[in-house]
Amino acid sequence: MITFLRGLVHHRGEAEIVLDIGGVGLSVAVPKPVLEDAPAVGQPMFLHTYFVVRDDSLNLYGFSTAEQREFFELLLQVNGVGPKLGIAVLSHLSPDMIRNAVAKDQPEVLTRVPGVGKKTAQRMIFHLKDRLAVPLEEIGLPSEADTEVLSVLTALGYSLTEAQAAVQFIPEDTPDDIERRVKFALKYFARP
Repeated sequence: MITFLRGLVHHRGEAEIVLDIGGVGLSVAVPKPVLEDAPAVGQPMFLHTYFVVRDDSLNLYGFSTAEQREFFELLLQVNGVGPKLGIAVLSHLSPDMIRNAVAKDQPEVLTRVPGVGKKTAQRMIFHLKDRLAVPLEEIGLPSEADTEVLSVLTALGYSLTEAQAAVQFIPEDTPDDIERRVKFALKYFARP
């Protein structure tokens, strides 16, 4: 199994990165946050990878952290979740958000991912419940209002990482009014 790659970025596509490794170009499908944080063409990059062998294809999936790859592997164990859907989940939700959704039994968080319906979200929660043994106190799941704010910010073109940082910037005593919370989050980007 190919567990990691180190090479020069040759090309950045919409959902893939091509790495030049010793003169061989390897196409690696990656989640959106990995693509957004990828270095420029010609720069070195390291990816944790997961190799999927099918009758008609060989596919590599890349992640910036081992934790992302572990979540991907866990998602693939869920009935009805393939590599494309696993990548979609990690493109829209961070591992902490997934962990929180599972710990608080909130399948509605997972259904915000395109392609994840209610039944699939419930299967994910059920499957991951015992595999993600993290005390609830250690997890800071965004409220429903903050999840909406994340959706608004990513729709405006901010990366998931940037949106999460902006949500953390919102004062704790701010009411759950989405419009007000978005205004506070946008102030994060206006800082010098």
